[in-house]
Amino acid sequence: MKIAIVGLGFVGLSLTSVLSAKGLQVVGIDIDKDKCKKISHGIAPFFEKDLEKTLRNGLKKQLEINDDISLIDDCDYIFVTVGTPQKSDGSIELSIIKRVVSAIGQNLKKNHKNPIIFIKSTVIPGTMQNTILPILENKSGKKAGKDFGLISNPEFLQESSAIKDTKFPHVVVLGGYETKYMKKAKKFFSKLHPKVPIIITNHHTAEMIKYANNSFLATKISFINQLSNICQNIPGANIDDIAKTIGLDPRIGKLFLNAGPGYGGSCLPKDMKALINFAEKIGIRPTFLNEVEKTNENQCINIISLIERKIGNVNKKRITVLGTSFKPETDDVRDSISIKLIKKLVKKGAIITIHDPKAIENTRKIFLKKIEYKKSIIDSLAKSQCAIIMTQWKEYSKITNSTIKKMDRKIIIDSRRVLVEKDIDADYQAIGIGNNK
Repeated sequence: MKIAIVGLGFVGLSLTSVLSAKGLQVVGIDIDKDKCKKISHGIAPFFEKDLEKTLRNGLKKQLEINDDISLIDDCDYIFVTVGTPQKSDGSIELSIIKRVVSAIGQNLKKNHKNPIIFIKSTVIPGTMQNTILPILENKSGKKAGKDFGLISNPEFLQESSAIKDTKFPHVVVLGGYETKYMKKAKKFFSKLHPKVPIIITNHHTAEMIKYANNSFLATKISFINQLSNICQNIPGANIDDIAKTIGLDPRIGKLFLNAGPGYGGSCLPKDMKALINFAEKIGIRPTFLNEVEKTNENQCINIISLIERKIGNVNKKRITVLGTSFKPETDDVRDSISIKLIKKLVKKGAIITIHDPKAIENTRKIFLKKIEYKKSIIDSLAKSQCAIIMTQWKEYSKITNSTIKKMDRKIIIDSRRVLVEKDIDADYQAIGIGNNK
């Protein structure tokens, strides 16, 4: 059995590394030659916990990395994991996946293995039926379900735990027709992930499941953030105690109830916008989803208002932002609330210094020389008139009075409440906790 994975981004490289580390024969394919060269030497093009270790383990076995898509010729399973970027109107861009599927279709003409093609890329309902299936059949001259299998297989990975989530998924979703290929796919995943529920459904439902999953997670985050805003105006109210308590209710659950500056990253914002755009196109007004997104956008505005209440007009004021990655244990700054905050502050004339354990270089690609970058927390705080903790890196929970001694004005806004238990000699405001000193 040989497996091809086309697209070596976050999802594809995680899957490639895990499957090859298990001893399966895998070929990882990506159009970017430089990326392939790095990966083939055991170097991941982005930071993800345990990724390089797993990748190098796979390279010691039967893993091949290449930029040549014709290597799918003798593969039994082909996973498509390329990106579906967001357009300006919120809809998804399908040009990349169309090119890949076209190339796969051309290859199917001479492929005698009758492979199963799994689409893991996130696509709106109807994409498999109306776009991907016709391309594959037209380019190959073959019929899905007879000459090859086509199955929707959405992923549910979290950045910072992608390897763990790939090894131990909470569910496997297989969307498509009940054919011999579906039976074969179910058998494959049953062996790969014993005891994990396997949901078999149609293409449209499988596509919708991914958006339902992410929009619900976004809803939980916006819900707890709106409660956090209320708590901030109630003397002594503590959002963390509230979240912990309601999270013990099995009907609610504890995950994604960590109040903060808002959700970001490469999935939740993009998928929310895509679902809203899709709903409007089919005649549904997604008022609830719009409010979830609006609540998230307002979190950044609320932080700026708090900064201005503390230090007045931010023009020419030196402000430190601690954490630019959208979450800890990743260097991903895509749709990071920190990046949005910095952009707004820079536009208002603030002098920004940033620190992040992993994301400085990705942040530099966005702002170039418009802001300053420091490798140590102490240096980033020097001469600062206000510091905002945006990402819950463990390094920031170690801040002490000694760390902030070089600040011109000791004003700290803690959006993650990492210092709430410490005796910090500063004008300290923990977002989500009322009546702070």
